Amino acid sequence: MDAKDILGLPKNSFPGAQEKKTRPQKDSQRKPDGIHREVYALTGGMAPLMPTIEISHLKKRQYSEKEEKISWQWLPFTSSARPDNLQLYHWVRVVNGVPPTGDYSFAKYNKSVDVLKYTDEEYEKHLTDPMWSKEETDQLFDLCKRFDLRFIIIADRFSFPQTRSVEELKNRYYSVTRALLLARAPSSTDVSGHPIVKEPYNMTHEVERKRALSAVLSQTRQQEQKEAEILAEAKQIMESRMASKVNMTLSAEVELPDNQIGNEGAEAAAHDESALPSPNIHLSSSAATPPIATVECTSTPASLRMLRVYLRTHALDQMVQAANSTAGLRTIKRVDQTLQDLGVHLKPKVPTKSVCAEHLELRKEILTLLNLQKQLQNREAEATANRDNTYAEASSTPKRAYRGDAERTIVPDSLGFGGDRVSKRDHKRKVPGRFMDAPPSPPQSKRPRKLKSSDG
Repeated sequence: MDAKDILGLPKNSFPGAQEKKTRPQKDSQRKPDGIHREVYALTGGMAPLMPTIEISHLKKRQYSEKEEKISWQWLPFTSSARPDNLQLYHWVRVVNGVPPTGDYSFAKYNKSVDVLKYTDEEYEKHLTDPMWSKEETDQLFDLCKRFDLRFIIIADRFSFPQTRSVEELKNRYYSVTRALLLARAPSSTDVSGHPIVKEPYNMTHEVERKRALSAVLSQTRQQEQKEAEILAEAKQIMESRMASKVNMTLSAEVELPDNQIGNEGAEAAAHDESALPSPNIHLSSSAATPPIATVECTSTPASLRMLRVYLRTHALDQMVQAANSTAGLRTIKRVDQTLQDLGVHLKPKVPTKSVCAEHLELRKEILTLLNLQKQLQNREAEATANRDNTYAEASSTPKRAYRGDAERTIVPDSLGFGGDRVSKRDHKRKVPGRFMDAPPSPPQSKRPRKLKSSDG
């Protein structure tokens, strides 16, 4: 019974509604015996084509007699690192009842310092010192051997009436060892790589270092703040000095003396003046002839001589900028393009003095060549302009002079035969010539044309 039955409504009240199709009940198969319910629900009773587990895995593993039997035992041991052969105990991993043999595993970490020993003859010959006696030196070396150069302990155990500081003990030990190494070596070059010989101990530096360290560690908060302020002020002063030095460098590059840049400024000025079209154009001798010596190119600017150390590539860049200071940006680009066309690097790979000199010389010659080409173009342009002016003046004269029209008598309209034609001809002559706008004829066309019979 549902809600429709309670309300008394027909079951098919909606025409569009369709009755649900009843699903046919499947024939329930009984689970076979010996198969789990979960396995049967997954496989549907069908056995897999391939076995998922090997049969050998289902069998119990049989332990063989050759397998190791491990146990831990409390056994004694001795270490070769101890000269007293002290016997101690520890837990040891024993395999099949056989305890391990050999030295203690941690004995390999026992490293000792090789302290040299000297004889009485060597001491008298090489190691005597008025500030140290032989007994003090012997005790020092015994303590160094015993405590592996732990000089804090050595200074504490050093028992002599005269107290010695740690730095004094270090200085005595390293000076004696260095003297022994040099005395026993066949030559000084054989032991030159030894650390004690290569870098001898400096007691004064060590004392000053410790004093400075103790002074830094004993500073108060106010002293630290004051020191930080001083350092900040010093940094600002250094930055201002560097900025002023850079400004001086730039100003020196702009206003280089004549003896440093040679005739570069004069050449560039002559090229610029000759670039303008003028009737009195002439080539400067400095632009036409290459520099006599390369000393002018390789002269170091004053801004670089102020610096004690500088890179040669930096000096080359500054000298190139000085050489191109009067040239335009387009000219500089043309110089670089010419270098690339010639297969020359813009910056030498091996900037030696001679290479830099030749590089500057080549740049100078290319700049001279470009300026000469520019002067030649200006000369040609001026010649063309003069020729055009001459042709224009020649073409502006009346053409009748060449045709003998000056000798012709103009007949009035009443006397002429066919007056209309005469008037049209005169009208055409009064109008400007049709060939005035045409380009000028070559010079050989200036010769007067021969008179024809019709013109006479």
